[in-house]
Amino acid sequence: MSAVNKEIKRITTHILQKMKTDGERISMLTAYDFSMARILDDAGIDILLVGDSASNVMAGHETTLPITLDQMIYHASSVVRAIRRSFVVVDLPFGSYQGNSKEALISTIRIMKETGAHGIKIEGGEEVIESVKRIISAGVPVMGHLGLTPQSIYKFGTYAVRATDDVEATKLLADAKLLQEAGAFALVLEKIPAMLAKQVAEQLTIPVIGIGAGKYVDGQVLVMHDMLGINKEFKPRFLRRYLNLYDDIYKATQEYIHDVKRRDFPTDREQY
Repeated sequence: MSAVNKEIKRITTHILQKMKTDGERISMLTAYDFSMARILDDAGIDILLVGDSASNVMAGHETTLPITLDQMIYHASSVVRAIRRSFVVVDLPFGSYQGNSKEALISTIRIMKETGAHGIKIEGGEEVIESVKRIISAGVPVMGHLGLTPQSIYKFGTYAVRATDDVEATKLLADAKLLQEAGAFALVLEKIPAMLAKQVAEQLTIPVIGIGAGKYVDGQVLVMHDMLGINKEFKPRFLRRYLNLYDDIYKATQEYIHDVKRRDFPTDREQY
């Protein structure tokens, strides 16, 4: 763990900016519940994202679109109760901000008041700038999200790499600068070419965090269920699995079933 990590008690936007300036990489994972958030926070993760990916990994939906603001608040409040040092960011879910900056602010205020989170994340560039400015003017830190934006999956029609052509790459770079100018404290780039992500990270002064955006950005984020191998089906090139928890939990459950069926559990020592 780095010197910056050792000397601080609580991660803030100021600390994250200092990490970018000092060249220290920022670590970020998703979290959706108290127990897992406590482990990740104790381990020293810099940012916990209460992602709308809860729609997929917690609720079993095909996309992130079905999750509601109330459900995001439930997950976020569970995470915030667990943390001591991590910076907690919450996704504004689909339908809680699009096309209406007033509604975006109302949704954000509900999240901040009801969860105790430290900031929100919003997908999109120029089309959401009014909302970004309005939220920041209310004193709430905003993290941007460009590239593959899962809430727009039906518009894209595919989860393929984004911004591979000059037109889309130029727009992404312009959107990144707009978000910074609007006051965003950080930016997530999802599934774009590594050299484009490098260009964005070099041209922005705020931290740029990648998922499938290569090694030249200021930090990395993964979905916790993917990183720990709780999911087996999802195998994108950018994912590194650090554990294979699906198999470990499967095996442990089978052993438990076996012991119960054979009356090996509980033993005399495991009863009162």
